[in-house]
Amino acid sequence: MRVSREDARENRARVVETASQMFRQHGFDGIGIAGLMKASGLTNGAFYKQFASKDALMAEATAHALAENLDHWRRSIAEDTSGSSKDAVTRWYLSDTHENARGTGCAYATLAGDAPRQSKDVREAFDQALRETAALVSGKDETTPLSEQEDALRFISQMVGALVLARATENPDLKATLLKAAGKTE
Repeated sequence: MRVSREDARENRARVVETASQMFRQHGFDGIGIAGLMKASGLTNGAFYKQFASKDALMAEATAHALAENLDHWRRSIAEDTSGSSKDAVTRWYLSDTHENARGTGCAYATLAGDAPRQSKDVREAFDQALRETAALVSGKDETTPLSEQEDALRFISQMVGALVLARATENPDLKATLLKAAGKTE
């Protein structure tokens, strides 16, 4: 059966969205093409009509997940005006809700550990997203030298590191203490 261009675009978007969630939930190697396509409601054949390879999908899905990250950071700042931008991000980022939302939560926390083993395109998606997030946190332009954004990058690293470690622990007291410690400002 022939698929219209519009249907093909919608199918591709659905696969990218599904892959971005499933890669965050299971890791890049934790889900294969068959599982991704089944979760997308499409056949394996549809994958090969849309993407050159799993690597190509991983790069696109990573960029999509990282764009969602930035949207979440922006929304947390826009919706919580009770303090600084960093305070707003901290309250959202270190919340139980976000800590428990691995599949739809922060791609830095779920995919960054595996990114060095992936394609250049995946790593470049991280480069771009980190520049955009640092610019948002610092209130500066993306073209601002990274040396002038060290505070923003430190903050991002602190948030992501705390979330990664909290998710890795079994002990609820340790988890809570990690998240609380990361949320303290100097």
